Amino acid sequence: MEYSLTELQKTVKQMARTIAQDKMLPLRAELDQKEEFPRSVIQELADTDLLGVYIPEKYGGLGGGCFELCLVTEELSRICAGLAVSYAVNALGSMILLEYGSEEQKQRYLPDIARGKKLAAFALTEESAGSDAGAIKTTATRMDNGYILNGTKQFITNGGEADIYTIIALTDKERGIRGASALLVDKETPGFTFGRKEKKLGIRASITRELIFEDSPVPLENLISKEGMGFPMTMRLFDRSRPGIGAQAVGLAQGALEAALDYAKQRNQFGQPIISFQAVSHMLADMAIRLEAARALVYTTARTVDSGTKNFSTESAMAKVFASDAAMQITIDAVQVFGGVGYMQDYPVEKMMRDAKITQIYEGTNQILRDVIASGLRKKTF
Repeated sequence: MEYSLTELQKTVKQMARTIAQDKMLPLRAELDQKEEFPRSVIQELADTDLLGVYIPEKYGGLGGGCFELCLVTEELSRICAGLAVSYAVNALGSMILLEYGSEEQKQRYLPDIARGKKLAAFALTEESAGSDAGAIKTTATRMDNGYILNGTKQFITNGGEADIYTIIALTDKERGIRGASALLVDKETPGFTFGRKEKKLGIRASITRELIFEDSPVPLENLISKEGMGFPMTMRLFDRSRPGIGAQAVGLAQGALEAALDYAKQRNQFGQPIISFQAVSHMLADMAIRLEAARALVYTTARTVDSGTKNFSTESAMAKVFASDAAMQITIDAVQVFGGVGYMQDYPVEKMMRDAKITQIYEGTNQILRDVIASGLRKKTF
């Protein structure tokens, strides 16, 4: 379909595809099996300025927005969703800074993030605070010249690999989630350590760890915006970032459809390619329909985010839910088209199916986001 991409958008899309095809594809199976962070590919993305595609030019980026970030994420996910989420979380970890940080904070961190000198991560989730983000317990106690951070964050993407972390912690426990604030924390901060590397079903090239804070000092100048703004900033951040999960799902689905289509053309049974059988060809047709519908919704939502529209929470949730559900079904169907060999690690579709599942879970489970969508509909007038 024609989406009238600008020259910048065509360029970043092609650059991302080239890097994914040339640099990531040869490493995909090995990194998945060894559960290794794709440092060399992240460096390639930095060298081509794609790490800063969403960062303004004044801070060393390419000056794009949500849509350009989605284009890159989609192309990387077509080959490996583990790499793609490592890339996308680098953006997630710096978006609150970009949207709400002081000029001094932006000048201090964003150029290094854009050039790949430093990677970023975002930390909200805790053992008792998953879908219920309001249940966080990590505290940031105010001292004369800053804060003392205590607590544990769980399931943090890029944990241990990132250099800069945006941490959501309670600066006023009495106010509950209304007392949460956002703090920038450097990796070398005293008392800041990491738990074990989690062993996951999919996205194994992405590293997931606990973040552990024991009396970790954070300077006052590392507070983003002001105290008590952590939760509303986070919710706004997820509205902006969920199209990126949709783009990850679209890229995954694209890779799975391409693999299934190629295999169906080559695999012969009963004297003819299996794509000749209506049962298979209709399955492929349904996969393509879901994929194009998901892409159209994700692209339109990303452009809405970039348009300056104030409220896009419902649309953002829709894009993430629809695309991730589509990716899960498309990758399951891709394995089915491959038959027995699709279940084997010699072929990429079993990995794609494993990778797709997480897109229905993180940055808001699809069940929670259906509540968000329903709430938006109740308030909407047509």
